[in-house]
Amino acid sequence: MSSHLQGLFGRVFAMLPATVVILCALGTVAAAQDQPAPKWELYGGYSFWYPGGDIHGIRPAGLATLSSRLESNPRGAGASLTYNFNRTFGLTVDTSTHWGSGESTLFGKLDDAGLTNLSIGPKFTFRHKHFSPFFEALVGDHRLMPEAFHHVNKIGFMGGGGLDLNLSQHFALRLLRADAVFSNYRYGPAATTEKTSLAGLRLQAGINFMWGYREAATPPSAACSVDPAEVYAGETVTLHANGSNFNPKHTVKYEWIGTGVKATGTDASTQVDTTGLQPGPYQVTANLNDGSKQGGFATCSAKFIVKQARPPEVSCASDPSRVRAGVTSGIHATASSPDNRKLTYSYSASAGSISGTDASATLNTTGAQPGPITVTCTVKDDRNPPLTASAMTNVTVEAPPPPPQPPAEVKELESRLALHSIYFQTARPTEKNPGGGLVESQEGVLVALAGDFKRYLTYKPDAHLTLGGHADHRGTPEYNKALTERRVERAKSVLVEHGVPAGNIQVQAFGEEQELTDEQVKQQMQENPDLTPEDRQKMLRNLSVIVLANNRRVDVSLSTTGQTSTRRYPFNAQDALALIDTKGVSKQPVVKKRPKKK
Repeated sequence: MSSHLQGLFGRVFAMLPATVVILCALGTVAAAQDQPAPKWELYGGYSFWYPGGDIHGIRPAGLATLSSRLESNPRGAGASLTYNFNRTFGLTVDTSTHWGSGESTLFGKLDDAGLTNLSIGPKFTFRHKHFSPFFEALVGDHRLMPEAFHHVNKIGFMGGGGLDLNLSQHFALRLLRADAVFSNYRYGPAATTEKTSLAGLRLQAGINFMWGYREAATPPSAACSVDPAEVYAGETVTLHANGSNFNPKHTVKYEWIGTGVKATGTDASTQVDTTGLQPGPYQVTANLNDGSKQGGFATCSAKFIVKQARPPEVSCASDPSRVRAGVTSGIHATASSPDNRKLTYSYSASAGSISGTDASATLNTTGAQPGPITVTCTVKDDRNPPLTASAMTNVTVEAPPPPPQPPAEVKELESRLALHSIYFQTARPTEKNPGGGLVESQEGVLVALAGDFKRYLTYKPDAHLTLGGHADHRGTPEYNKALTERRVERAKSVLVEHGVPAGNIQVQAFGEEQELTDEQVKQQMQENPDLTPEDRQKMLRNLSVIVLANNRRVDVSLSTTGQTSTRRYPFNAQDALALIDTKGVSKQPVVKKRPKKK
């Protein structure tokens, strides 16, 4: 073959992929409507083969390798049989043969060869009314038959596509089928003979026969469903329309129409609000349309029933039904819904307090007067608006028995528990020595209090003492707060050391809050029977120092009687100077104890 012709076929081979794509695009543009898919296709026609390679081989008894460019072979025929699994995908069995030129001389036959193949592979077809482009990939036995050498069978590959012109339902003209062909052969020892590698092109044209068409498309249909089929007024109903056999390339539109009920929506599902509907049956119809001019419409209907709503039922009981004031009573509600609705519980009482949100509640009679308390148990279902039901029960609060008279010793202890405030020196206890800071006289007050209170606890085990710490205003609020905390803890530690349980002692640190004013201190001095008029005048002259000393204290209160410690400053104590001194050492004279009158 001439170099000009070889160059031409090279360009054709290079343009094969672009040619197939253009043919498919033309087929798509020309499509007016879908073409049905046959089960079977049988093709037969002319075949042209361009080897696209050089042959290398040694003749029998030859000594040198012969090489030549293989010429195109226009002498061929081809056929294929395809089974289509669906509209697009099929399996093709392909065969073609190209025979020799018939030349007699060695040099005449050296560039001539025939090719026979038997291959199988997938085929993808895009079917339209007039044109059907396709792609294929084939693998199988390729038999190269050079006229100058022996025949060799090898596995080969072909891939490409083509374009069919549909003449009728059973016949199509295959305008072009173009496949790239790849295979390798050897005609001599590998050590001395180069491999014959072919990368050629096969072009075909012919007639395609089609048969075995599937049944005609089923007309569109629709089925409607409703969930739930029975509801109560106020509940939501969901309807769904399921369409079949519509054109898959078109969008189905939905129209919902209700009979006696409002139904809206353009999707496959819609919801109906049944609020206000009377009991009875209702119907909703769905119209489906895909926009096709013929046969693109279907309709379906579904019914639902609105049932007569029934309220819940409830009964209420109390246990016990008679209690003393301050004692609780259990309330139990037994409820049910004839319509199996979810119920919620609530309770109310004419006196006392009641708590509970389930089938059980607790009535607390604290603060209630003797007599009956009416408890109302209410249930409501989950409708909107809900249906409710109520029931009542009574709990009788009995008058409390008269309080028992305390033993004579208790009264004596309460009278002897003369609570006195405890006073501290300036800035005592310190942060470094929180266990100090108590002068002897004040520690004695705490020891006496501990002895009486321990005995008192044998009669009143729930009683407790409250220690409230105070400081004068000369420190920062933060400093005074910490100082009063140390003071109450120091007082508490003395009580605990002398047998008072820590659990019966409460502490409070007020810092410089609740300070005594000048007027309050003056009043205390006027009411102090241990001070003479001269003593009072002397104290008044140093009132600012005395006020500061009165605010460095811990007050004591008794829980059972509410009794609060007397704030009577220990002017007559031997260590009073240390308590009065604002710097820790006082230069003021000690007030002598006033002699008792006989």
